[in-house]
Amino acid sequence: MGQYTPPLRDMQFVLYEMLDLENALRKLPPHADIDRETIDSVLEEGGKFCAEVLYPLNQVGDREGCKYQGDGVVTTPPGFKEAYARFVEAGWGALGMDPEFGGQGLPHVVHSAFMEMMNSANQAWSMYPGLSHGAYNALRAFGSPEQKSLYLPKLVSGQWTGTMCLTEAQAGTDLGIIKTRAEPRGDGTYAITGTKIFISAGEHDLAENIIHLVLARLPDAPAGTKGISLFIVPKFLPDASGNPGQRNAVKCGSIEHKMGIHGNATCVMNFDGAVGTLVGQPNQGLKAMFVMMNSARLGVGMQSLGLAEVAYQNSLAYAKERLQSRSLTGPKLKDKPADPIIVHPDVRRMLLTQKAYVEAARAFTYWAGLAIDREMKHPDERVRKDNADLVALLTPVIKGFITDNGYECTTLAMQVLGGHGYIWESGLEQHVRDARINMIYEGTNTIQALDLLGRKVLGDMGAKLMKFGKAMQDALKPLTENPAMQEFLAPFNALQSEVQKLTVEIGSKAMKNPDEVGAAAVPYLRIIGHLVFSFAWCFAAGVALRRLAEPATANDPFYQAKLQTARFYFAKLYPETAGLMQQARAGAEPLMALDATQF
Repeated sequence: MGQYTPPLRDMQFVLYEMLDLENALRKLPPHADIDRETIDSVLEEGGKFCAEVLYPLNQVGDREGCKYQGDGVVTTPPGFKEAYARFVEAGWGALGMDPEFGGQGLPHVVHSAFMEMMNSANQAWSMYPGLSHGAYNALRAFGSPEQKSLYLPKLVSGQWTGTMCLTEAQAGTDLGIIKTRAEPRGDGTYAITGTKIFISAGEHDLAENIIHLVLARLPDAPAGTKGISLFIVPKFLPDASGNPGQRNAVKCGSIEHKMGIHGNATCVMNFDGAVGTLVGQPNQGLKAMFVMMNSARLGVGMQSLGLAEVAYQNSLAYAKERLQSRSLTGPKLKDKPADPIIVHPDVRRMLLTQKAYVEAARAFTYWAGLAIDREMKHPDERVRKDNADLVALLTPVIKGFITDNGYECTTLAMQVLGGHGYIWESGLEQHVRDARINMIYEGTNTIQALDLLGRKVLGDMGAKLMKFGKAMQDALKPLTENPAMQEFLAPFNALQSEVQKLTVEIGSKAMKNPDEVGAAAVPYLRIIGHLVFSFAWCFAAGVALRRLAEPATANDPFYQAKLQTARFYFAKLYPETAGLMQQARAGAEPLMALDATQF
C-alpha cells in the first residue's frame, strides 16, 4: 500500500524560517495572538488524521470507487462515510473559516498546510470538503445575510457539503453558451432547469444535504457571459428550522467512469424545475462564481503538491532499499550482492527533481496562503490591495505550473520503482492517474496560461508583474550581502531581466496578431513558474547558509540538503527556461501556417 508521513519539519521550515509566520500574523489583528505552539499542534494532530484515517482509504477508494445505485442514489467507497463523520466531529473543516459562522478562525496559510496533507493522504476523499470550502467562499462574498445565516454554518460544520455546477455538454470553458434556465416562480425563488456534467461530489452519502451553486440564465438575460446568474439549489429544501426538508427537483442521472479519483463521484446532474435562490445580482453570476473557481484553482495546486509529496516519499524509500547493480564508482555495500539504486546518477536525478519541485511548490503555495491572509485581514488598505494583485497574478501559475510538475513527479516516482511502480500494490500508478486530472479540471492549464499572459500580465500592461518583481527583489535584498548567494542570485536576476524583455516582445507582437498570445502562453507560464521557483530556492538557500554558519546548526543535514537541492534546481531544472524562451519567441507562424485541412 505504500506509506505517508506528514512532512512536518519541512512545513515548519517554510512557515517559520522562510515566511516568519509568527511575526507576520502579529500584523493581522484577527490572528495576532496565534502562536507557533498552536499552529504546530494543529498540524501535528491534522497530520495524524490524514496519515491514520485518510491514507489507508486511498487505495480502497480507488479500487472500490463510487457506485451509482439508480434513482439518483450514489454511495461512496467503504470507510469514506465513517472518515467524514470523524472529520466533522473533530472540526477539521472549520479551521480557516470565520468564527461568525462557527469556524475556528485560523489563518488561511495554516488551512493550506492541512489541505496539503489531506491531498497527500487521499485526494479523492479530500475533494468533498474541499468543494464545500469553495462554496463557502462564494456565499461569504456574495450571499445575502439570510443566505449566509442559513447555509454558511452548515457548510462550516460539514453537516452540509457544496458543489459548483458550471459545465454543460456543449459548454466547458466557454460558459457564455450555457443553456440551463432560471424561471421566476413568483415568490422570489426560481425554477432551475437544465443538465450539468462533470460535477465533482455532486451526489454522495457523506452529508445530510448538498448545496449546489448553479450557473443559469434568466429569461431576459443578455447573450454571452454577461447574461449568467448564480443560484443556490439545495438537494433538500431547508424547512422553517433550517433543517433538510422536502426533496428538491435535482437528481444525479449517472456518474462518470474515470481514469482516476475513483473515490469522488463525478456526476451528471439533472435540474428539473428545481427551486433555487439568486446569489448576488441578476446577470452577475460569473463574478460570484469566480470566487469559487479561484479558490478551486488554488486547491488544485495543493492537490498536486500533496500527490507529488507522497509519491516522492515512496519512491525515495524504495530507492534506499532496492538492491540493483553496482555503483559506477565501485561497490558501496560490499556485504550485499548489489547496491541500493539510490547510488545511480539517474535515479538521483529523478528523486532530486521530485524533491526540488515539491519543496519549491510548498514554499510557493504557503506564501500564497499568507498573501490571502494579508489580503483579507491586514489593517492597511494598500497592503490588502497589493496582496490581492499578487494572488490574482499567481493563481494561474499555482494551478498550471504545480499541476504540470506534480504529474511529472508522480511519473518519475513510478519510474524509480520500475515494474513495481506499474502494478497496483505499490500505489504509485494510482498517484499518476489521480494527478492527471489536475491539469484538466478547474480550467485546463492552457486556459491558465492564457489567463496569466493575456489577462493578468498584458491586461494591465505588466503592472501586477512589476509589483511581484519588486516584492521578490525586496525580499532577497538582505541576502545580497552574502557572497555565497551569488551562485543563486545571478541566475534568478538574469531570468527576471529576460522575463521583462520577453513580455514586452510578446505584447508588441500581440498588438498586430492576437494569436501571438495563444502561441506564447504555455511556455510563458512555465517561465513565470520557474521565476517563482528560482525565487523560492534563492530564499531557501539564504536561510540554509545562515543556519549553517551558526554553531548550533553548522552540521545540520537538513540545511545541507536544502543547499544541495537549491544547487540541483539551478543546475538541472532552471535551464529549461532557455528552451521555453525560444518557444515563446517562435511566435504563432509555426502553429498557424498549416491549414486545418492539411492535418
